[in-house]
Amino acid sequence: MAKLGFLGLGIMGYPMARNLIRGGHDVAIWSHTSEKAKKLVAEEKKGKAVASPKAVAKHADVIFLCVGDTAMSEEVILGKNGLVEGAKPGTVIVDASTVAPSHAKKMHAALAKKKIKFLDAPCTGSKPGAEGGNLTFMVGGDKKVFDAVQPLFEPMGKQIFYCGGVGMGLNAKLTQNLVLSNILCAFNEGIVLATKAGVDPKLMIEILDKSAAKCGLVNFKAPFVFARNFETNFSVKWMHKDIGLMLDSARDLDVPLPLTGLTQQMFRAAIASGTGDEDICSTIKVLEKFAGVEVKA
Repeated sequence: MAKLGFLGLGIMGYPMARNLIRGGHDVAIWSHTSEKAKKLVAEEKKGKAVASPKAVAKHADVIFLCVGDTAMSEEVILGKNGLVEGAKPGTVIVDASTVAPSHAKKMHAALAKKKIKFLDAPCTGSKPGAEGGNLTFMVGGDKKVFDAVQPLFEPMGKQIFYCGGVGMGLNAKLTQNLVLSNILCAFNEGIVLATKAGVDPKLMIEILDKSAAKCGLVNFKAPFVFARNFETNFSVKWMHKDIGLMLDSARDLDVPLPLTGLTQQMFRAAIASGTGDEDICSTIKVLEKFAGVEVKA
């Protein structure tokens, strides 16, 4: 049994922390919304809710966090009552948030001065993967540190990829989300076009599934669109944030991303229309409005 910490109990973080508890570990939990931490501890009858990231660090040898953006990550790690104030030398902080690769390098450097170890370990799999303990992690940082803590990932995910030095996990995750978000926009355009032309949407998905355009994302998201079920597994606003990180990295590396720039605008249009908190598949509503058609079974 390891002494662990977990910060951030959102759509992904709550089941991730729960799976660590169910994995038999002693887990100290913190969330901006303290009631979430108390609820999790009450439901599982294990773990303990604490008042600050600092208190988590005092308890734990290895700490996971999964928060919304770069600013949140920096605040809980280096801010007042942050992890750095409570962590002892040798503590490992694993940031599973999707944040800027440059942030990971900054955290690594700042924590190294305190002899605290750091890994960036963003994950993918959305809400179903988090709940089922089937997430995929992409990890950057010192290989020896990764090897030492890798077994602790296993209650949360079954695919764990070591990608290289600090920030490389985040570079891999942003690439994965770049492909995903652009595919989603291509699906939105195609299925709206087919529906407006009179092709049955379910038939169109069947045709795609038997062609070179077959895609796991499309097969997963299409039934939600047809049912007009936009309950959040991965929200528009958080993917929009990730697209911004992709474009920032591209600027820093002098890589043109023309399709991704257009995808960002479509996600921004969805947010402007009021669907920022809905699932990413709700972005189809922007095109539906333009085309005057609704895609449904």
